[in-house]
Amino acid sequence: MKLGTLRQCGEIMSENVVCTGAVHAVKEVWEKRIKIINEDLKRQKEFQQKLVQIWEERVNFTRLKGKVTRENGRVILKIEQEEWKTLPSSLLKLSQLQEWQLHRTGLLKIPEFIGRFQNLIVLDLSRNTISEIPRGIGLLTRLQELILSYNKIKIVPKELSNCASLEKLELAVNRDICDLPQELSRLLKLTHLDLSMNCFTTIPPAVLNMPALEWLDLGSNQLEQLPDTIERMQNLHTLWLQRNEITCLPETIRNMKSLGTLVLCNNRLRDIPVCMEEMTSLRFVNFRDNPLRLEVTLPPLESTEEEEEQELFGLQFMHTYIQESRRRAGETDDPVNCVTTFPISESPDG
Repeated sequence: MKLGTLRQCGEIMSENVVCTGAVHAVKEVWEKRIKIINEDLKRQKEFQQKLVQIWEERVNFTRLKGKVTRENGRVILKIEQEEWKTLPSSLLKLSQLQEWQLHRTGLLKIPEFIGRFQNLIVLDLSRNTISEIPRGIGLLTRLQELILSYNKIKIVPKELSNCASLEKLELAVNRDICDLPQELSRLLKLTHLDLSMNCFTTIPPAVLNMPALEWLDLGSNQLEQLPDTIERMQNLHTLWLQRNEITCLPETIRNMKSLGTLVLCNNRLRDIPVCMEEMTSLRFVNFRDNPLRLEVTLPPLESTEEEEEQELFGLQFMHTYIQESRRRAGETDDPVNCVTTFPISESPDG
């Protein structure tokens, strides 16, 4: 009886072992099949995504190609108020482009392949949301104008100094640029520089050493004073310094022989340096909205038309102010130091 029971138990255990092995075998087969199916699905998905990407690139390239025009003999890509947060690599097929004008497109970055557009003369990407300038920008040796105003740029790369043909650089209203790399002084052809509405606290040395610079806008920054070395800018004819915190002007400003326009409105100037009367090239100045120590009245003009055209805080005002400074100092015949200030004589009533 006991032996029979043991045999039955053994047979049952053998059957269980066989069943368990069969189950594992079937499970492995199904797992392999599922794995193969999943891999096939993954490949299909990737292939579909690639097809979609190729299709989108072709569509985008067709759209871009439709934005290419010819003006004054130049091949120009012009896009206004259309959303282009990124630019596709298919754009490289338009390597003959000489000018980009992309405004209000929401562009987030300048493509890394920008350096391959060797024919670019003008790159105008103002009024977008660009946060950085790629180092590859330095490969654009024919570039003459780079306009990146109204973006979100904080740092200017030193590689920009390799753009040897650059004549015009505009970085206005990026708000957070506070310095420029010294290497930019190697831009020997740069004549026009707009750095307005950023956070410069002084004129960068790179700017002071730009040999060809003629036009400079540093308005709406945080300048408190001008360096004595400002006289290095011998070719500068226009200087905008409005809406800063400048309290005085250096004596060396008299040596800027080419300066014809000087805008200093909305600063904290207490006086106009006497030496500025030596600046015979000046044709336009503006000292409006400064807390000047002296109050001067311009002499009346002969006609109403002349009065309407008269600049209340312009060149005539400057010379009248300097004359009044001399008179109050009692030194009409003796030279007065450029940075000398003269107190206002107050009446007993205050």
